[in-house]
Amino acid sequence: MIISEVKIRRVEGKDRFKAWATVTFDDSFRVHGLKIIEGRNGAFVAMPSRRLPNGEFIDTAYPLNQELRETIQEKILEEYNQKTNSS
Repeated sequence: MIISEVKIRRVEGKDRFKAWATVTFDDSFRVHGLKIIEGRNGAFVAMPSRRLPNGEFIDTAYPLNQELRETIQEKILEEYNQKTNSS
């Protein structure tokens, strides 16, 4: 699976929440709603999620293996760093 496009939309005025990300796979499948969060050990990517009636959050889209999760995070953070360093 190839990540063919990553779009970043920065968020201002939020403490740890830094940006929204959209990822396109193989020029044919797009996932919106990924979040870039600044954690204690640096930035990380949170998968799209929704809140259940009991207040719990669940991911609505997520990779099924660690290798793909790491690839997605690497590509998103690379694009985010380029965007923040150039502005």
